[in-house]
Amino acid sequence: MSVTTKDAPALTPRPSGGVMQSVRDSLVVAKRNLIRMTRIPEMVIFGLIQPIMFVVLFTYVFGGSISIGGSTDPQLYKEFLMAGIFAQTVTFATAGAGAGIADDMHKGLIDRFRSLPMARGAVLTGRTLADLVQTTLTLVVLAGVALIVGWRTHENIGKVLCGFLLLLLLGYAFSWIGALIGLSVRTPEAATSGGLIWLFPLTFISNAFVPVTGMPTFLQHVAEWNPFSATVAGARELFGNTMPGVPKSVTGAWPMEHPVIASVIWSVLIIVVFRSLAVRKYRSATV
Repeated sequence: MSVTTKDAPALTPRPSGGVMQSVRDSLVVAKRNLIRMTRIPEMVIFGLIQPIMFVVLFTYVFGGSISIGGSTDPQLYKEFLMAGIFAQTVTFATAGAGAGIADDMHKGLIDRFRSLPMARGAVLTGRTLADLVQTTLTLVVLAGVALIVGWRTHENIGKVLCGFLLLLLLGYAFSWIGALIGLSVRTPEAATSGGLIWLFPLTFISNAFVPVTGMPTFLQHVAEWNPFSATVAGARELFGNTMPGVPKSVTGAWPMEHPVIASVIWSVLIIVVFRSLAVRKYRSATV
């Protein structure tokens, strides 16, 4: 007599795909980048020094010189300024994001990731999430420094936290621009330069550091349709730092009349557009 036996089913797990795999892979890459940051603490330290210097310099050098709503009271300028400094800090992190991705490309790490069974967009998503965590840490420290030099909020804690979330959303959106730049250049140095050169006009042709009322007419239109300006105005509104005598909008621009909504729309639009472009560039750059 012969006994027939069936082969035991294979115990190897079935590969999962779709959204859940992309989320898991992104978190793994984000963890890798966060661990790398903890092992190179000077990355975080140097990232904190620049915004702290901006706070101190703008507060004490320009604090009594710039007229806000017809007054040169330094305290008014501190409350007017801080939303702009916060927004500048989260957007300047773009250069670091681009340089990090360019460094990974230069060392061949991106090609190694590509050889693994992982979602294509996970490498970039994980990197931008790690940068978001570092930006959050920087923003917390910077807020503490701002309180020390005299900045105050005048809304409840819920609105204040929403103001910081609005800033972080803009920073995350701009990190995708940094990712695209990092994939498009050959060296980390070029990514750093490319990530900063366009940020200076973006941040200074805005309502971040001075009211737009003193700008030439054509620059007023540019400043009030600037996504950076919308986030600054939205943060000021949520912090309760809107200034008496300073109009919401000089040109009647819709983003300045509804800055919180406009900021969210701008940030989401930037994420959708530049994430698509960055993932497409990632695929072609690693072939």
